[in-house]
Amino acid sequence: MLRSMAGSLLALMLGASAVTWAQAPTPQAVQTGACSSIPFADANASAVTVPSADNAWGGPRSDAAATLSDRVVNYDISATLDPVKHTIDGKQKLTWRNRSNQPVCAVYLHMYLNAFEGPGSTFMTEQRNLRFGFRSGVEVDKGDWGYSELRRVQQAGQPARWRFVHPDGGPSTDRTVVRLDLPQPVAPGASTTLEIDFFNQLPRVSARTGYFGTFHLVAQWFPKIGVLELPGERGATAPRWNVHEFHLHSEFFADFGSYDVKLTVPKGYTVGATGEEIGAPVERGGKVTHRFVQHDVHDFAWTADKRYAKPLEGVYTGPGSPRVKVKVLFHPEYANNAKPALQATIDALTFFSRTLGPYPYKTVTVVIPPFNADEAGGMEYPTFFTASSYKTVEPNTPQRYGLDFVTIHEFGHGYFYGILASNEFEEPALDEGVNEYWNQRMLRERKQDLHLSTPWMRRLGINPSLKVFDSERISAQLDDPSDPLGQNSWNRLSSRSYGTVYSRTATMLRDLEQRVGTPAMERAFKLYYQRWKFRHPSFADFREALAEGTGQRAAVEQAFAHQVYGTRKIDDSIATFSSDEILPQPGYVQFKGKRVELTSKGLDKAIKTFRDGWKKNNPKAKEGMGAFPWRSTVVVRRKGADVPQMLRVKFADGSSKTVRWSGERSWQRFSWITRSKAVSAQLDPDNRIYLDTNKLDDSRTLKSDRSAARRWGSDFAALAQTLFSLLAGL
Repeated sequence: MLRSMAGSLLALMLGASAVTWAQAPTPQAVQTGACSSIPFADANASAVTVPSADNAWGGPRSDAAATLSDRVVNYDISATLDPVKHTIDGKQKLTWRNRSNQPVCAVYLHMYLNAFEGPGSTFMTEQRNLRFGFRSGVEVDKGDWGYSELRRVQQAGQPARWRFVHPDGGPSTDRTVVRLDLPQPVAPGASTTLEIDFFNQLPRVSARTGYFGTFHLVAQWFPKIGVLELPGERGATAPRWNVHEFHLHSEFFADFGSYDVKLTVPKGYTVGATGEEIGAPVERGGKVTHRFVQHDVHDFAWTADKRYAKPLEGVYTGPGSPRVKVKVLFHPEYANNAKPALQATIDALTFFSRTLGPYPYKTVTVVIPPFNADEAGGMEYPTFFTASSYKTVEPNTPQRYGLDFVTIHEFGHGYFYGILASNEFEEPALDEGVNEYWNQRMLRERKQDLHLSTPWMRRLGINPSLKVFDSERISAQLDDPSDPLGQNSWNRLSSRSYGTVYSRTATMLRDLEQRVGTPAMERAFKLYYQRWKFRHPSFADFREALAEGTGQRAAVEQAFAHQVYGTRKIDDSIATFSSDEILPQPGYVQFKGKRVELTSKGLDKAIKTFRDGWKKNNPKAKEGMGAFPWRSTVVVRRKGADVPQMLRVKFADGSSKTVRWSGERSWQRFSWITRSKAVSAQLDPDNRIYLDTNKLDDSRTLKSDRSAARRWGSDFAALAQTLFSLLAGL
């Protein structure tokens, strides 16, 4: 018995670690009566290249529609928190509508909390075997694990069988996706209701969800149905279940619907959640039940703690939006974070409503994580997000920038993850990176630079800063992009490569903005939002909106080919630069029909005489101008992708020559004969190409020229990186 158990445990451990990640999974769906099998989305699906059909997800949402979204699912949940054991007892009625034209005999649920139950999950296996870092990599101690259990599942009073499946070919020990075999098939267009009892053990907060002390951030906590995609939606050609395992870096994808959630906590606990609290809390037996309702969202998260201070509240009113109640939850040790977070949220409501479309919900709840719960910070859910927390948040400090940026970033997800609802599993850059770009635009409008100084540096009068978008170059991996931006969240070279979905995407879009113009980019983003809100767009849909909105399809498609679907770096440089006088040379020449020899000695004398005469007649001539013409030559090199490039050469007399360079050839030589000497040559003189790997090799001068120092601005990131390391150690 003991030997058998030991052998089973050993096999289990080996099975959890010996994973062949390149293998595609065997389809799990089987024939059941009149139901045909519906396969999973591809295990390595990534950026979609084919635009969705016009009627995808029910077609564009009219402002006059009865509901904001085409509500596919309804959740009626009751949950009770035990804050001592950190457990949740839950019951839910899940009503799901079959949008397909075929009966469905099996559905799939996400059980995300099982990512934290032990070493056999896909999440933990990737962290261990692929040696990927994630957030701060909090060590899990005894009792810190979390899991979710199905206790009962019924359809129309009949029990449903369930088993765990592995859509991405992950380890057999992963339990983050479960298949339910339904007693009654769901006919095309019909709905069914599943009654589910579940139990959660929350983990010590380590990756987006969990507890620390009395603080509880409860996210990805209820059994959530997968998405049945139809032909013409995000590249699908036939119905398919999009229900990926919970990978280390992946986030989420779900159908829009309605949530009616009752949360029961001990008396004295403050609760914040997705949506609007309905009615007064009901107290009974030392416990209090809060009810939150929100329509037209695709997730629900909440927090409970007895240590929260009195919430800080504000209101946003803007054209086209309802009256929005903004609430900030915080602990006493971070009371100074509350007011900046509230202001940044209200400012973000104003900016996003004006530049994309009016905010459609009545609430925004902001959570400042307490001390020792940083892993709960920087995460987004519909109408509810967590910011960061800092000991000091004085203006013009790195800490204040960090608080404001994270607040704006997580609010911005309310649009790009929340309302547009792209697939964060398969196309993470479409949410994280596009959102990051729009965040930086807001900071640019705010004129909020990243200040890098410490208190002692400021006392010395030293306060270096970094312009928005320049800061994105720090981690954009421009010199050696290892994965396309459109790659999915899990099949990547490294965690650093995943990080580029933020910085390199923002840099790519800033680069595109410089090419097509700011007004064109703003038109395109409004078109994208209006066309695809509440509809789950793909990268191909985003590409088409940009092409149509800017009116510059070639530029958009080139950027997507290089960066989203490929890994082409951009690296243009000035290889050589010279400017020399064209002087008479010794040898025979024809003069009045006769061959005449010019000697070096004679030429030197003649050149001197000619120079002296020219200087006498041009006493105010600038240095670099003279009696003889100049030949100026510039050789440019291309070690990356072809982008429209500009070269500008300036001359001593104040004139300049500008040429455009494009093509896949690795080099090009340009020459001019002019009356004055060239003094500088500069690629990208207007600093429009943000994706260039190294801006320092874009310019050359023939003598010391302080103007060249301006080129350091775009590559200040290298210095900033060093300074960040210094600040971290102080």
